[in-house]
Amino acid sequence: MGSFVSRNDFVVDGRTVLITGGSSGLGLSAARQLAGKGANVIIVARNLDRLEAAVDKIRQAARSPDAQRFHHVCADVTTADTCARVVADATAWNGGSPPDVVWCCSGSAHPSLFIDTPLDQFQAMMDSNYFSCVYMAHSVLNAWFRPASSSHDAGKQTEHPSALPARPPARHIVFTGSFVSFFSFAGFTPYCPSKAAIRSLSDSLSQEMNLYAAAYPQLPRVRIHTVFPATMPTQSLDDENKVKTDLTKALEEGDQILEPEECARRAIAGLERGEELVATSTIIRLVMTSVLGGSIRGGFLKGLVDTIVGWLVLVVMVFIRWDMDSKVSKWGRQYGATGMLPDQGASRQVLSPN
Repeated sequence: MGSFVSRNDFVVDGRTVLITGGSSGLGLSAARQLAGKGANVIIVARNLDRLEAAVDKIRQAARSPDAQRFHHVCADVTTADTCARVVADATAWNGGSPPDVVWCCSGSAHPSLFIDTPLDQFQAMMDSNYFSCVYMAHSVLNAWFRPASSSHDAGKQTEHPSALPARPPARHIVFTGSFVSFFSFAGFTPYCPSKAAIRSLSDSLSQEMNLYAAAYPQLPRVRIHTVFPATMPTQSLDDENKVKTDLTKALEEGDQILEPEECARRAIAGLERGEELVATSTIIRLVMTSVLGGSIRGGFLKGLVDTIVGWLVLVVMVFIRWDMDSKVSKWGRQYGATGMLPDQGASRQVLSPN
């Protein structure tokens, strides 16, 4: 029992971790904490000055700053070619070996009412949130698996299983979802599909990795995870609040706020427990249990608990949805269709009813 409790399924000591969006927020906090656990860290972001400052902060948090290594790559990971370049750069810097862990933290949000959202923002959110994960995962999985498949017999188990060497430690891809991966509401309609898609990507890739684990028993198993962070008081949140309607802010009341450091700590703790879907707040965990569907449950006991809690939450969610729908309707009757309070929404363009 003691060995089970102390098991760590996310060992990073002496291994190389690549984090996109690593110059601020959750990405930077995760990078600092993983460096404190002995990881070599590569961070990726678009602003060079912020990257250089972030690397200094990560080095200061390292367990053995003189022995560990740190690197940054200035890149916009919303294109496939750039993600391939980032993985190639990281591999070259890491002595020809791809990073052992890739954590996709980059992303953006434009939380506005659907018809008020500029059309280019729909593509921008899919690019920054969903396709950045797709392209990065595609690049690193090819780096991990294609060298093995280049040999005709690489995937064939020609020896008795007991004669095979022990499988190396697992590699990990970590995506970053959101509360709205499970439940959305007015004002997040343009944003939530990009986060819901990440959860779907995680579920399907998780199962697909079983194929490679069976075909390549000599290679590290690949684990797929998605972290669902709570709301964090960051510059990104400040920018989002400039776009959000007052209605959306009212619907968010009661949301749990966590500092990036605490959110990263909870996320890493969940990864170390071996969780594939990692909720960082109670409300996210409760809502997640009601919509798991075909997602992996993390073992019989945890799956049983989540199923029972999910039954209860399903009933509660009926009333939560009714309450939120009622609030939206009441807002429309009182203040109109802008989603803003009267003194702030007068300048907004609204569609007149036919």
